[in-house]
Amino acid sequence: MKKIVLFVFVFGFFACNENPVKRPKILLDEETMENILYDIAILQAANINAPDILQANKIEAKDYIYKKYKIDSATYHQNNRYYAAEVNNYKHMHKRILARLEKHQNVKK
Repeated sequence: MKKIVLFVFVFGFFACNENPVKRPKILLDEETMENILYDIAILQAANINAPDILQANKIEAKDYIYKKYKIDSATYHQNNRYYAAEVNNYKHMHKRILARLEKHQNVKK
């Protein structure tokens, strides 16, 4: 019985860790990560609405992001996973991105 109580206590202690995902070796700051997610949203919208323009200019979304921010795919995915593990903060990041997209949309009208 003591072992079960100890196990539950230890499991609970580690489950309450602030961020269960290990910090990436190359941690991008929150602003940079937000800019990356914003650019990805723009590129995805462009790919849906006018894929021929991206193809004509030989723009591959992933490669464009990696070159622009001087990162590789592993760095992006590790950072995205790290920030997504902090659900509330990630939610606020996406709200700010959505506000930027709406602002950009209103300027174009």
